[in-house]
Amino acid sequence: MKMKSSKTLTKKDLMKVFWRSFTMEWAWNYERQSNLGYSFAMLPALDKIFEGNKEKRIASYKRHLEFYNVTPWLSTFPLGISVAMEEESAKDPEFETDSINNIKVALMGPLSGLGDSFFWGTLRVIATGIGTSLALQGNILGPILFLLIFNIPAIAARYYGLFIGYNIGAGFIEKVQKTGLMAKLSYGASVLGLSVVGAMVATMVTLEMPLKFGTGKDAVSIQSIFDGIVPGILPLLFTLFIFWLDKKGLKAHWILLMIAAIGILGAYTGLLK
Repeated sequence: MKMKSSKTLTKKDLMKVFWRSFTMEWAWNYERQSNLGYSFAMLPALDKIFEGNKEKRIASYKRHLEFYNVTPWLSTFPLGISVAMEEESAKDPEFETDSINNIKVALMGPLSGLGDSFFWGTLRVIATGIGTSLALQGNILGPILFLLIFNIPAIAARYYGLFIGYNIGAGFIEKVQKTGLMAKLSYGASVLGLSVVGAMVATMVTLEMPLKFGTGKDAVSIQSIFDGIVPGILPLLFTLFIFWLDKKGLKAHWILLMIAAIGILGAYTGLLK
């Protein structure tokens, strides 16, 4: 697939990003999830873009070490956009580099929803059904077809996603820069990103206090009191507490151990459900 003309990057450079994208989940971690794989995939492009400016190159490394997670087979689409934006930031000294991560975060939720439902929920099920039915009959084509049915679309999505993301990103950024919409776009993307984080807190953080005051029908649970103030306020407060600990510089492994200890003690004493 062709790429938009660039004075800095070549198709060979983008192919390096493509091959490195396969490591997206190899260094998955509980603190920032796919950030190491994302940063590793970006390195060839960043080294070429900021070849003569060590400070900007280091800053670009740090930008892509922030929290990130996306369906791995669609990871090359935001990678392509990030490469295009980094290339533009090297050309324009007034480029708002915060917008690079804002766009990434804005794409994280929609792409993961689409990718998980298609690759995990649909394609994998179809490939497994066909492969298993043949394998149960002793046919060697069973595992072969399973791998082909799943991986051919997955690899094609990786390959085309990178170049589509780069071409769209490069052309789109150029237009946005000329019309002065970058600030508004960055602000909108940051709002959407925060909305995604807020939804994750509401749906993925569970904290309940089953203790009750009173007896019989007159008993009132602590949980109902808090929910009467603001539904889901306990998960929100706990998330803000963890965020405060992180801002204070407490290491992630100590935070994880503390969360585990709170959960075990809370379940043992009955304070938490």
